[in-house]
Amino acid sequence: MTAERGPVVALVPAAGQGVRLGEMTPKAFVDLGGKTMLVRAVDGLLQSGAVDRVVVIVPEELVDSTRDTLPGAVVVVPGGSERTDSVRAGLAVADDAEYVLVHDAARALTPPSLIARVVAELRCGRDAVIPVLPVTDTIKTVDVLGAVTGTPERSELRAVQTPQGFTAPLLRRAYAAADGIATDDAGLVERLGEQVRSIVGEPRAFKITTPLDLVLARALVEEGVN
Repeated sequence: MTAERGPVVALVPAAGQGVRLGEMTPKAFVDLGGKTMLVRAVDGLLQSGAVDRVVVIVPEELVDSTRDTLPGAVVVVPGGSERTDSVRAGLAVADDAEYVLVHDAARALTPPSLIARVVAELRCGRDAVIPVLPVTDTIKTVDVLGAVTGTPERSELRAVQTPQGFTAPLLRRAYAAADGIATDDAGLVERLGEQVRSIVGEPRAFKITTPLDLVLARALVEEGVN
């Protein structure tokens, strides 16, 4: 008899302001071809066919209005001032999850196929999975005064995307041990000494952070992407 598979719950922390984007509204609520980035990100998770439930974490004052824009099955809860606070708030309502995905709302054009591949790796026994892409620019390390201190080997570098996927107990353990602000969930897992598996990401899963990113995203939407 095949063991019953536990649910996959996707957390979408969207309580940040995203000031670098230069818009008047919080980044996740910026319009992208008639839909907010948040709605597009949630749509991609649901369309993957690999996610059982989505939990969206937004500023407290936007909880009710956000519920009105998302499918009824999506859970919306208030987040905190930092990303780690928001992920913790999402974990608190995902107590039945076997696997947890953490996905940036700003990666609004992430192909559903990438989301499904992350989940497939978890179902095959991986404890932590992240999508990555090779770094094309030469990277320098610098000190606080701007002096170059080194040039890492580019072939060993990867740009990390989301969704990042984890077994629920591992992610909970990582957050229990977290002692400060973290922008990368896999980094918290690494601090525990646990192995993180990388898979090939997707160019369309880029993070919409700057005005130029938004121009590119809107052009892709006009061409029929996502």
